[in-house]
Amino acid sequence: MKIPSIGMRSPPVTYALAGSVLLGSLGVSVVTVALPSLADEFSAPTSTMQWVVIAYLLAATVTVVVAGKLGDALGSRRILLGGLTIFTVASALCALAQSLSALAAARAVQGIGAAVLMALPMSILKEAVGKDRIGSAMGLLGTMSAVGTALGPSLGGILLSGFGWRAVFVPLAALGVATTIASMTTIPADSPTTESESDRVDWFGAFLLGTALIFYSLLMSKAGGAGSSGFLLLAALMAVAAFVLVETKAEFPLVPIAVLRSQPVATALATNLILSMVMMTTLVVGPFYLSLSLKLDNRVIGLVMSVGPVTAALTGIAAGRAVDRFGTRAVMTAGLIETCIGFLSLALLPRYTGAAGYVISLIILTPGFQMFLAANGAALMTAAPDSQRGVLSGLLGLSRNLGFVTGASAMMTLFMFAVGDGNLSASAENAVADGFSITFMAASGLILCAILATSFSSREKL
Repeated sequence: MKIPSIGMRSPPVTYALAGSVLLGSLGVSVVTVALPSLADEFSAPTSTMQWVVIAYLLAATVTVVVAGKLGDALGSRRILLGGLTIFTVASALCALAQSLSALAAARAVQGIGAAVLMALPMSILKEAVGKDRIGSAMGLLGTMSAVGTALGPSLGGILLSGFGWRAVFVPLAALGVATTIASMTTIPADSPTTESESDRVDWFGAFLLGTALIFYSLLMSKAGGAGSSGFLLLAALMAVAAFVLVETKAEFPLVPIAVLRSQPVATALATNLILSMVMMTTLVVGPFYLSLSLKLDNRVIGLVMSVGPVTAALTGIAAGRAVDRFGTRAVMTAGLIETCIGFLSLALLPRYTGAAGYVISLIILTPGFQMFLAANGAALMTAAPDSQRGVLSGLLGLSRNLGFVTGASAMMTLFMFAVGDGNLSASAENAVADGFSITFMAASGLILCAILATSFSSREKL
């Protein structure tokens, strides 16, 4: 694909790709506020309603690498338009669903479309903006992801209160149509990177990877209860082992194992997983501390929690421009250090200054996270061979999703253990505060490990 480089102004394709990222982010966040209404509508327990969210994330996680590989093999434009079409149709089916099982199934299909929206915009944007502006492009994508996360709950709440839960899915379908049209008119046709298109996609490897990810996601979501954990872990490990064995012998592997052995690539993916994992801690642990220890009501908790996404939306583009000006290594290191300081502040400041300390800590850590995302994505995309841009972009999305899934489970488990009481609502305020501090100190330690790993691997090139 040949797209002219740009100077200070972005080509129209940039905004079409930004819309794709916004769409995928909204797909997760806009639905969360509708879960109580859906539980009433379908007379289902809250634990069952979580599958409306899990089905989307699980489908996206399982298929994101395949989506990237298909973009490399069949052409990024073709696959992106296909993903947008799937997402749009599935959004309409969600709005029309007559049962909980139909809604969950439609959400799973929507997640497959979302996997394409996660995997390909980063790859296409590298060609759209040129190497000297890749940082700004990554910052824009990060900003749109944050905007979708911040906008989703408020938009969903307005639609829910005025028109009911079905209306929550209507903007997703409408935005899907608009983004599809914009992508068709702005993204030029490209050619596959291979001559024999169908033979270049390792479908058996994709099946094994998908199987491993399904078992792992079910393990982390505690599906089936504690009694099934051993089976799910063993099944996931066996599927991973089979996947690695098949990929080492495949003529056209889904994931080139040699690429994963590259220390810079492995470090980029591992640090992305770690940062996604600890950032998820603010979403799953934070509300309990704000409610049970600081005694804030739901309205105030929502305002405090929105500080992170809003700050991300305001700082994402600036973080990308810093990458273009100062380079990936310097910005990544600075971002990791700032994020680490922010998590240390989160562990300590709210104990003494309450909600104000919580807000200040979010304002500190969020720009650091945005700097890391822009620098890490730019470094990986700049170094990626043209024939592997899609699959590496997909792996970056996979590591992010696995970080979210792992963080939601592991960090919440750590918090519960630190509190020392299985019934959080009955725990003492000080116990909840202690558990919160311990959990975020542990998160700071994980970020420190990421800093050390990045410093060591930065001496090598892809």
